[in-house]
Amino acid sequence: MVKWLARLSLLTLVAYFAGMVWFMNALPGPAEAAERTDGIVVLTGGPGRLARGFALLRDGAAERMLISGVDASVRPEELAAEYGVPMALMTERVELGRDAVDTRGNGEEVASWVGRHDMGSIRIVTNDWHMRRARKEISWRVKSGTTIVADGVISPRSFGQMFVEYNKFLISPFGERLGLE
Repeated sequence: MVKWLARLSLLTLVAYFAGMVWFMNALPGPAEAAERTDGIVVLTGGPGRLARGFALLRDGAAERMLISGVDASVRPEELAAEYGVPMALMTERVELGRDAVDTRGNGEEVASWVGRHDMGSIRIVTNDWHMRRARKEISWRVKSGTTIVADGVISPRSFGQMFVEYNKFLISPFGERLGLE
């Protein structure tokens, strides 16, 4: 019995570390800019995300964009000025989602937006290391059959950050029940 438990523990550790190596070395990169979707979803919280989203919107990758997790103090005029976006574009085609405070909240906010606009496809823009968990949280909540294009923004990362994100990715199926982010 002890040998069996030792082997099972070793096998579990090997699988865990093999998964972490895969997670860290096979990060989702940018999607094809020409791939058109009904909407673009940018998750706030990391460098390069908003710039990528606005560039895609200007290039015609979608007609609408949701920026999920925007702080209550941020005004559309500030974003327009910082990213060189005409106010008409901000007013007509960009929605600021202010309800999400974590990745699970992003999923809920995105699902609501997708449902309101009856979208069949969306492009998620977030950092490469965050993409797998973000895509999972969103896909669990949007209507069945919604096509999700992952558009990972290549970003600086540390081993510690990747370790934490890998573990969040692993526990995300149980996160709601356990009260974890």
